[in-house]
Amino acid sequence: MRMKFHHTPYVARRISRDLATCEFVEVRKTKDEITAEIERILVEDLDNEHALDEKVNDILDEQEENIEFYNADYRQLFWMTKKRMANDHGVILNNEDRFSDISHKILDFLWEEDYIHYIVTDNKIKNVIFESIDVFLKGFEEADDEVHVKIKSYKRRLIPGTEDYDLVFARLYEEELIKRGLL
Repeated sequence: MRMKFHHTPYVARRISRDLATCEFVEVRKTKDEITAEIERILVEDLDNEHALDEKVNDILDEQEENIEFYNADYRQLFWMTKKRMANDHGVILNNEDRFSDISHKILDFLWEEDYIHYIVTDNKIKNVIFESIDVFLKGFEEADDEVHVKIKSYKRRLIPGTEDYDLVFARLYEEELIKRGLL
């Protein structure tokens, strides 16, 4: 699952909580300070991808006539263009590689700025951070799936995209996230 802007505060809190409770990490700043810096790093990464998306949109907008003439699939062109430009803009598209890279950035910052101290290998701490991100986002995805199952089991048929559906989905989704400890 891709990380989105609204996930960043939750993911940052999860990472700082996991680092603070980790037996081989000594926390040298407050949990709020650590959370703020982690969130900043996450937002920077998402901003970088957003800037790439904007650039791809601009390129495709310039070619709008050709796209219509050839009856090309805009989404497929967008993805192909983004994939081609990703390396030049420092965006990693594979989620696992991306989360690993983010984990390294977080670890490097926290260590260099003396937010944390540890005597184990860097990889062990990076894995704690990576696991925090991965578990959190999988929890969001599982909650989403569970809500869809619950809505299908309703006696009253709810149609996706309607106001009723959206209200029920939002309520059930929030309940699932709270039940899973994600909110």
